[in-house]
Amino acid sequence: MTRAQLDKQPDEVAAMFDRTARRYDLVNDVVSLGQVRLWRRAAAAAVDAGPGEIVLDLGAGTGTSTDAFTSLGARAIASDFSLGMLRTGVRRHGGNALTGQGVPFVAGDALRLPFADGSFDAVTISVALRNVHDTMGALKEMLRVTRPGGRLVILEFSHVTFAPFDLVYREYLMKLLPKVAKVFGSNDDSYEYLAESIRDWPDQPTLARMIQDAGWERVAWRDLTMGIVAMHRGFKPA
Repeated sequence: MTRAQLDKQPDEVAAMFDRTARRYDLVNDVVSLGQVRLWRRAAAAAVDAGPGEIVLDLGAGTGTSTDAFTSLGARAIASDFSLGMLRTGVRRHGGNALTGQGVPFVAGDALRLPFADGSFDAVTISVALRNVHDTMGALKEMLRVTRPGGRLVILEFSHVTFAPFDLVYREYLMKLLPKVAKVFGSNDDSYEYLAESIRDWPDQPTLARMIQDAGWERVAWRDLTMGIVAMHRGFKPA
């Protein structure tokens, strides 16, 4: 088996990302037509972390998204449960086995984070919550490690809000995306999983309700690129 299934067993998901780690960032740039860089900048702006603050970038993969927080002056930890992605990130950041240059890389399961209660001013997860076996469990675990009054920012693929574009987008997801990934040397089976998991993911209002039910307050969202992705934000009660 070269891809995970929609029941998202952790060992299958981690192994799938281990295999795609080397080409992951390149293929993401290509299949998103460069939009992924704009999405990451939007997420960093929403987190709005400055000097003296500590950010947990969960599902960080190779740490590409983490760089946006350190450039704003915050301290940031890149955490993922794919060791292949973490190793690739450490090499690219010029670090040793534990850290990239200025960025600690920590192996961690979103359902059992290896951090104390209230450790972070902000927790963020970009296009990775969809891959967790238990969404509600992950939302509660992120709440646990956030300090009172701290914030959550979730960037995730969502549901297109412009109906005429939706059909074109779905055709691209299911038919063209795996072929594009294969051309650039990535595991095309894993991008079949990507397409299926996006189709299976709840829409923007449903995810907002889940975030609220997990204990976050002042939950709101903003669509990016006609709803291809949505950015949800919430705050831990003070």
